[in-house]
Amino acid sequence: MKVRFLADAYLNKAIVSGVMRREPSLDFLTAQAAGLRGMNDSEVLALAAERRRVLVSHDAGTMPALSRFQRCRKSKRRCIPIPQRLDIGTAIEELLLVWLASDASEWANRIEWLPL
Repeated sequence: MKVRFLADAYLNKAIVSGVMRREPSLDFLTAQAAGLRGMNDSEVLALAAERRRVLVSHDAGTMPALSRFQRCRKSKRRCIPIPQRLDIGTAIEELLLVWLASDASEWANRIEWLPL
């Protein structure tokens, strides 16, 4: 099964649109489409885990919530934090590489910062 992504509200929309322009068949759910408005980090992480999606975020503040989430939940967390300083083109290329070269099962209980 292919990797499916979930963008949180902090992810630069140009990354999502760039990935989708390059690979329209890729499943990349936006924060708006997922109804993330008003959710805290722990709720967003839980939603991503429940839907078996890899959370993609610029928000370094999510990491403390992720740490708590790991200790408190049996759900498999999946997260790709992207540093703000990473240029958009590189972020797009890296996410496409993840999608092309890995299977969703490889992302269970995995957190990988870009660039890989």
